[in-house]
Amino acid sequence: MKFFKRAALAALAGGLGLSGGLGLSGGLGLAGGLVLAGGARAAESGGAAPAPLRDGQHDFDFDIGIWKTHLKRLVHPLTGSATWVELDGTTVVRKIWNGRANLAELEADTASGRLQVLSLRLYDPKARQWSLNTSNVNAGALSVPTIGEFKDGRGEFFDQESFNGRTILVRNVWSDITADSCRFEQSFSDDGGKTWELNWIAVDTRVK
Repeated sequence: MKFFKRAALAALAGGLGLSGGLGLSGGLGLAGGLVLAGGARAAESGGAAPAPLRDGQHDFDFDIGIWKTHLKRLVHPLTGSATWVELDGTTVVRKIWNGRANLAELEADTASGRLQVLSLRLYDPKARQWSLNTSNVNAGALSVPTIGEFKDGRGEFFDQESFNGRTILVRNVWSDITADSCRFEQSFSDDGGKTWELNWIAVDTRVK
């Protein structure tokens, strides 16, 4: 499904050795302080205070339920390869903490066996951002989280990792969200975000 990026790639490819992270959460306290300070200065000068951050704790409510998932995966990312494989599976997403967290589980049959992946998504009410943490049945540990938020019906999440010995950026995007369908894409960048290569596409159709 739309959230299984590294964990599913590791399960299918035998492990990518992904690590690292941008540490975005550590900088959010400073950012929050700047907003507050800016608001105080605006009030002192008679100007308008900045608008408060949007509360996104229910942004993943659309995803709760059971889904039929069609996957397309680029077999060898960042190598110039154009070989893709396609899989069909089922994803079950359960709400936790009244929507401020949720747990998603994907299962699909592959040529090498059963793919089983989970994603734990946690909402940070102070930062007003989500962290997405994935794992597969063979890993026994959570991945580096991608961090981000939804704006105007589109979700974007980023992190920094090591892939094949190089530091890369990872971008996850949710789009085309309706009551009964949604789309997820994952892309890698090895040039600091100047260009992105799409390597994972998941289209979900609601079962119930």
